[in-house]
Amino acid sequence: MDDFFWWIVLIGFAAQLVDGALGMAYGLTSTSLLISIGLPPAQASATVHAAEVFTTAVSGTSHHFARNVDWKMVRTLAIAGSIGGAAGAALLSSGIGEYLAPFVAIYLSALGVLVIAKAVRKVQPPAAMRGLAPLGLVGGFLDAVGGGGWGPIVSSTLVYRGHAEPHRMLGTSAASEFFVTVMITVTFAGHFGLESFGMAALALVIGGVPAAPLAAVLVRIIPRKPLMIAVGLLIVILGGFGIYRFAIHLYAN
Repeated sequence: MDDFFWWIVLIGFAAQLVDGALGMAYGLTSTSLLISIGLPPAQASATVHAAEVFTTAVSGTSHHFARNVDWKMVRTLAIAGSIGGAAGAALLSSGIGEYLAPFVAIYLSALGVLVIAKAVRKVQPPAAMRGLAPLGLVGGFLDAVGGGGWGPIVSSTLVYRGHAEPHRMLGTSAASEFFVTVMITVTFAGHFGLESFGMAALALVIGGVPAAPLAAVLVRIIPRKPLMIAVGLLIVILGGFGIYRFAIHLYAN
């Protein structure tokens, strides 16, 4: 771990900067890194969520002071997401969560295309935001199973629905994510023990915490259209990579 510690710090900084500005990718990026250096998927997800307790706390606070948060929406998303996250963490700990990967990847790719289409065409936003509880439930579940995914599932859906400006939807998602992350981390700790988090979680915290306030400022500066296009492209890339990885796995077997 000594050889990789400062690399993980750098990844934590870059991942949190993107996550805070675009509302996604911290967990997915960090989890992929930890798996690449030999951690099992369940332990990698547990480590990332332990680090995210701190990074999401800073991120959510930063978005609050930047006036990017709708706390009424946060309440619904946080409660539902915590329930889904606890269920997902328990499932992943049982070793069967990996079979959900292709379905998540397909959903992400399709949603990314829709976000880009909304960015380049003027679409009348819905009169009200409905379905927050199911969205939070699914987002929390997939976040725990995939080691990340709250942003691509929840943030991108909120941005696509267009209830408010993208920076407000992303800030609301970031604030909700803190409560979901705490529940997921507690569930993993119950299965694996606190010792499973280790130095990798510390490295992610060291890298991620300083980037959170900077990202909260950037999300207000970036214009609406480029921000939505960037969100959509990132979702498509992540979803496409997931589909490719699953296809390679099928071919190898």
